[in-house]
Amino acid sequence: MQYRDADRVAALHAAAMGRSLWAQLGPGFLAALYRGLVDCPTFIGFVYVEEGEVRGFIAGSLDTRAMFRDLLDRRAQFVLPHAILGVLRRPRLIPLLVQTARYSEASGAADVPGESLFCSFVPNLRGRRVSGHINKVLFDELLARGHRSIKITTEVDNEGANRQLQSWGFRDAGRFRFYGKDMVTYVLDLVGHPRLEPVSRHPSV
Repeated sequence: MQYRDADRVAALHAAAMGRSLWAQLGPGFLAALYRGLVDCPTFIGFVYVEEGEVRGFIAGSLDTRAMFRDLLDRRAQFVLPHAILGVLRRPRLIPLLVQTARYSEASGAADVPGESLFCSFVPNLRGRRVSGHINKVLFDELLARGHRSIKITTEVDNEGANRQLQSWGFRDAGRFRFYGKDMVTYVLDLVGHPRLEPVSRHPSV
């Protein structure tokens, strides 16, 4: 993922996760967020391109807590104004934003810094195994960088996501409540996984 991809990635994020906190802050916030993230050394992002168009993406981190510290240190002046505008439009989001600082602690698995955070594709790619492929690219990347496991959180009632994660071999590492939703934390052992290999396809920042 590169700076130039931010607007398209923001649109894909909003299309798939329009009710999420970040999406509710508006398209300007999402675009500024992804522009800021690509500058963070702890961010790992890939886009899926067909015929010159970004049609999917996956966003992860080497260390989520450190990634958001990096974002605030490097790009706060660009991201925060959009967040403020989003809050002015929807003041009810303020308590949720306050919770955000507690995410890493609340979601558990503190010994697993690497994480897959967001993933989205255009609808007509469903059934073509693109999601599984781009997940493998992210998992391979973390393995190549010395990570032994990766963490993903999702809603307890998201049957599709739960089914896909379990098919990969993720184990249930605990439940928590966040943003008013019941969530589950999954952890995958990367070392020795039969589908994974330590191959890096992402340039170091």
